[in-house]
Amino acid sequence: MAVRLEYYVAGRIEDYALIGDMQTAALVCRDGTVDWLCLPRFDSQAVFAGLLGTEEHGFWRIGPAHGADTGPPAASRRTYRGDSLILESEWDTSRGTVRVTDFMPPRDGAPQIIRIVEGVSGRVPMRSALRMRFAYGRVVPWVHKHEGRTVAVAGPDSVWFDTDVETYGESLTTYADFTVAPGEKVAFTISWQASHREPPPLPEPEQSLEAAQDFWREWVEHCTYHGPYREAVIRSLITLKALTYAPTGGIVAAPTTSLPEHIGGVRNWDYRYTWLRDAAITLSSLLRTGYREEARAWREWLLRAVAGDPENLQIMYGIAGERELGEAELDWLPGYEDSAPVRVGNGAAHQLQLDVYGEVTEALHLAHMTGLARNDYASLLQLKLISYLENHWMEPDEGIWEVRGPRRHFVHSKVMAWVAVDRTIKLIESGDADGPLEKWRALRDDIHADVCEKGYDKERNTFTQSYGSKELDASLLLIPQVGFLPPDDKRVIGTIEAIQRELSTPDGFILRYPTSGTDEGVDGLPGDEGAFLACSFWMADDLAMIGRVDEARRLFEKLLALRNDLGLLAEEWDPRLQRQVGNFPQAFSHVPLIDTALRLTASGAYGG
Repeated sequence: MAVRLEYYVAGRIEDYALIGDMQTAALVCRDGTVDWLCLPRFDSQAVFAGLLGTEEHGFWRIGPAHGADTGPPAASRRTYRGDSLILESEWDTSRGTVRVTDFMPPRDGAPQIIRIVEGVSGRVPMRSALRMRFAYGRVVPWVHKHEGRTVAVAGPDSVWFDTDVETYGESLTTYADFTVAPGEKVAFTISWQASHREPPPLPEPEQSLEAAQDFWREWVEHCTYHGPYREAVIRSLITLKALTYAPTGGIVAAPTTSLPEHIGGVRNWDYRYTWLRDAAITLSSLLRTGYREEARAWREWLLRAVAGDPENLQIMYGIAGERELGEAELDWLPGYEDSAPVRVGNGAAHQLQLDVYGEVTEALHLAHMTGLARNDYASLLQLKLISYLENHWMEPDEGIWEVRGPRRHFVHSKVMAWVAVDRTIKLIESGDADGPLEKWRALRDDIHADVCEKGYDKERNTFTQSYGSKELDASLLLIPQVGFLPPDDKRVIGTIEAIQRELSTPDGFILRYPTSGTDEGVDGLPGDEGAFLACSFWMADDLAMIGRVDEARRLFEKLLALRNDLGLLAEEWDPRLQRQVGNFPQAFSHVPLIDTALRLTASGAYGG
């Protein structure tokens, strides 16, 4: 039986900070614990999986020494160093003050986490406790010394642990106990390397820190947004950059799996992949804030992933364009706050979601309109996607929310099919592509008429979730934003007001759709979920578009207040528990934050 170490409780989701190297990422809790890290990629197996289990499943804590029963103290304060992904946490103790700087250098060789402990005042006793567990906490590695370095090996993986202070092993854990005085620094580094290869080079913590600072300073300088919400926008952009897999340009939806949408429930999914929808809207935000290189890299990723097979377009791919993302359950992990099952892979990869064609086409259209260097295959892909939609737009699908219940004729899917055709018509009209213009204009009109006839409830003056349904859906808020109808159309205003009435939480945020709490609901899943943050940002956008700009600003600033102390957002907000839920941090929350900030800035709808 494994020996239990010391007091361990995973933090609330908003207690975590993100550090990363644009190929993977780690979550660092307020108490100095890293308990989520996959190596060497976002979608690799976790080395620290304590977030989804217990201390038995791997973690690395550095902080002031504490009693076994009292638990590690939370940092007195923490911040990112300027506009960077370099985390600084400080503890004020009875013995003095100490600072820990955590970061992952932008990768040039072995992936690393570097943690630098620095005395600020007094003499503070410190402890590092490192418990590595490979394969999502299932495999205990062979830990031994190699030429003075500590290395943990299991199968194809090895993790090297370097520090100048003395370490010792106890209870299958590597410890270091030490004291820091003012100005003293002690560095700790873990580096991943394939186990059959030579050891990674010895780390150079201070040089790596300086290089990381330079990287982020130079990257942030490209941002073209200088409005009143710049702090929130910059932090969101840095987060999106951190979620981009640098070698390919693929963008993960989040760096985590199975953080629950409902605490204690089954709505736990693996988000460490590239959703075309999420990546396309991310590209839109990057382009509109000056980041053309990231947009170009994503477009190239898209063309490789889709290849010559657009009729079999998947809704998501692996970060290098992999197609097989088979879903499995890890039954040895109890789940975050007993939210089981823990899943890896994602069975929704092969769903039919017709809206994706619209999002991808819109992204390609925006890239074209903002002057991204022309790519002939991108235009050809756009034409092929419309040829597919021409024969399939009228089919039912699983929709934007990836329901696991029966397929339906979701209104949002039809609207986005219209967007795909409309943007392709504009491409042809610009002279940059050839296609059956009159035929596709007729197709655009047919889709529009079909939605307005079958997806609109005249008695209630609102569009509905699907044809023949009385339910609402927050994705309908995108109707004016994509240009399907103008904001002043009475059907648009009626839909916005209906969603406000029927899908708002008591604190004014927006649910995706009604959940029945049983597996008989539209999504085929038991349990409920929180307010979906992207939908709440969409509501703020719509309110601004229909002239209710003060109301839009108030909602936006309420949403900003939900961010954690470091400016990060998960997927949802639980109004009952008053806490963030879902995978974290979530690209699909940070992108609409940027979009709404841009819209409100353009309208002058901000205070001060």
